[in-house]
Amino acid sequence: MTKVVFIGVSGATCSGKTTLAKHLNRILPDSVIIHQDPIEQVPIHPVHGVQDWDRAEGAITWDKMVRFLRQVKKDGSIPPEHRSHDHLNKQKLVSVDDEVSIKWTQQFEELKEKNSANGGEKIIWGLVDGFLLYWHPEVIEQLDVRIMLRVPYDVLKARRHERHGYHTAVQTDLAEGSLWRDPPGYWDDIVYPAYVDAHKAVFEGEDVEHGKPTSKVEDLIVLETLDITMTDAVERCCEVIKNVAEKNYSS
Repeated sequence: MTKVVFIGVSGATCSGKTTLAKHLNRILPDSVIIHQDPIEQVPIHPVHGVQDWDRAEGAITWDKMVRFLRQVKKDGSIPPEHRSHDHLNKQKLVSVDDEVSIKWTQQFEELKEKNSANGGEKIIWGLVDGFLLYWHPEVIEQLDVRIMLRVPYDVLKARRHERHGYHTAVQTDLAEGSLWRDPPGYWDDIVYPAYVDAHKAVFEGEDVEHGKPTSKVEDLIVLETLDITMTDAVERCCEVIKNVAEKNYSS
């Protein structure tokens, strides 16, 4: 028997969520990254007249994503037709101390071996990477661990500006891998307002930069990544995931 445990890794664009997910993927045995890819036909912003990749209501095919997550949990495997364009996008390398990476890799391997020896279910760790994981209640419900990286507006804007662009998924008018570059004013007019709107219910006082988590996302782990290193972030996540592993692996 196989059991799937979903770990949500979310945050604004350029927050470092994909980098963190990749580090966890290297540490956790039997893990796979599942990217929250955008809708096939991106809507046009009604005011600014450009493609709007960020507004929660139109950026993701939500019913499809909910069905996908439920099916993966039921079957214990990733459907063969699931593909992502993320491999085309380059992330800045942010390293983790070897000592920490080795320590946690060994701990999770030991837990896996003990579980196998006791005849427990095989655990598949699904690292769900996406910038809108905590908007749709049925997506939130499927996530067993909920992590969010929080970075201030000015830092996010600078990182987005430094990025050369995004390779797109298949669109009706674009081939897979086409390079998207932000039009002038795109960050301030579309990206950040959409991020705030999608997450205002997640934080007290609708304060996405400083507010404490509300009850919308239970047990949300908020990582203030300007105050900690990527090594610290990995440590914090692994501590939480280990607790979940100990509950799911056979003792």
